[in-house]
Amino acid sequence: MAEPKNISFAEFQQLIRDRYFATDNSRGTHATFVLLSEEFGELATALYNNNREAHGGPPANGEEKANLEEEFADVFAWLTTLANINDVDLTHALQKYVDPDRVKGVKY
Repeated sequence: MAEPKNISFAEFQQLIRDRYFATDNSRGTHATFVLLSEEFGELATALYNNNREAHGGPPANGEEKANLEEEFADVFAWLTTLANINDVDLTHALQKYVDPDRVKGVKY
């Protein structure tokens, strides 16, 4: 596998826009959200498979570990798609976490 390329949120959002915007936009927000929800379910399964040893199950195998990474990527890509078709700039949206005066404390 090639060395991963380090890209910014803005670059990733543009990559998703360039590749998929026409199809994603025609599908619309509701249907795209349903697809994101499906990916959350797949991520939940992958998280379970990679953490079942803590609950007395067998450890995750290499395929399951690779699948976990893939599912995180899929959720991020579908979330980015939703941002694109709803005209949300993720770099701008994430500024609330960069500004120390906006987000304080610990969420439980």
